[in-house]
Amino acid sequence: MEPIYVVDDEPTICETLGGVLQDEGYSVVSCPDAQTLFKRLSKQKPSLVLLDVWLPGADGMEVLQEFKGEYPDIPVIMISGHAGIESAVTSIKLGAYDFLEKPLHLEVLLDKVSGALADAPTRHVGELPSDTRLEIATCRKPIHADSISLVESDQPQRTLKKNIVLNGTGLLSGRNTGIIISPLDVNEGIIFQSLDGYTIPGNITSLENFSQTDVSQTFTANSTVLASNNRRVRTIEHLMAVLHMFGITNAQIKADEEIPNVDGSAKDFYRLIHEAGIKKQSEKAKKVVFHEKVSVGTENVTDKYLYVEPFKGFQVNMRVDYPAPIFEQRYTFDPKKQSFEEEIAPARSFNTFKNIDMAQKMGKVGSGYLNSHIIMHDGKVINTELRYPDEFVRHKILDLIGDLYLLGCFIEGSITANMTSHGYNQALVKKIHTILTERESLH
Repeated sequence: MEPIYVVDDEPTICETLGGVLQDEGYSVVSCPDAQTLFKRLSKQKPSLVLLDVWLPGADGMEVLQEFKGEYPDIPVIMISGHAGIESAVTSIKLGAYDFLEKPLHLEVLLDKVSGALADAPTRHVGELPSDTRLEIATCRKPIHADSISLVESDQPQRTLKKNIVLNGTGLLSGRNTGIIISPLDVNEGIIFQSLDGYTIPGNITSLENFSQTDVSQTFTANSTVLASNNRRVRTIEHLMAVLHMFGITNAQIKADEEIPNVDGSAKDFYRLIHEAGIKKQSEKAKKVVFHEKVSVGTENVTDKYLYVEPFKGFQVNMRVDYPAPIFEQRYTFDPKKQSFEEEIAPARSFNTFKNIDMAQKMGKVGSGYLNSHIIMHDGKVINTELRYPDEFVRHKILDLIGDLYLLGCFIEGSITANMTSHGYNQALVKKIHTILTERESLH
């Protein structure tokens, strides 16, 4: 096997990597700069290049681009101690096999080296259902009004004990934004408020493009967006999931059009609300009880579908099946048996580099995507380490829990979901709301 080239101007890095790789049986050649690299290439080709982003007299990205132009089949792993996600994404786009940050974890490094040298074929990464587009969810199967009931829960209404402030970056706008969450009295509900004082009720009737009569509805797939009085609030789903799981029924969220996304999960929302404390109120909360199955979509393993069945309690059964590195994942969450804080809230949004790059070029999303998503390219995660092996399916559950709270009350039922995104979640909520409205008109 040809040697591995280590291109780094730090002698200690070259020495350390050389020793570790040689202990594993690899031949190693060290190059202190790009000029030495290209001189050696004229004499002997490497099997792999470990290339530092910062080199004396040269930009590592430019070196990568030049190298891949001449030797497209030789894998390159970029390494850096001072770069971020943008650099990682840029290097992958330029043809790097992977990107590692210093200080290097040697076990991770050896695993990446082994994978690059094995050159094992990966499954072609077809596009994930893009979180940057619209989708159509059908709701044609008729359901009679007695299939569900809205009843008084045995749980009290709840609000916060004090105000909460959270700042972050907008997922879609890419700009700094923030929210203030405040307590409200009983029967006020979840209310969003624009900076100029306009109110947007946090329920399904405020959904952007909401239509109660259509059997087929176009929904946003990338996030949940509410609108009223020519004002709107975007990416509410992670916050709504936390309010749902804390049982908070009354709260005002003041926002500048977009809820900050932070790291793409709900853990910061959870932490802040937990620290603020929950106040039980004098009135009882409401819940929807299911007497028969209510569904959206076609129940086929290759299609999106979502349904609720009668069940004493609340649980979510989710299945996804996407190309590498996700594959098929299943997870069942029951808040009475598992911790939302530990098992669901930290799960982050995800998408492919291709989808994100395309959406940014079209102006549909901002730079917030890069810092708040698990980003995948060529069958692997390129910008972070997973918090769980099945983080992808857990995040889908997080989104669903948030979208379900658009009902404005709790659900007593078992939810089964296959490959769903926000559009189908919203379609189910819309269908349940329509049934409840019809039931109320009949009684």
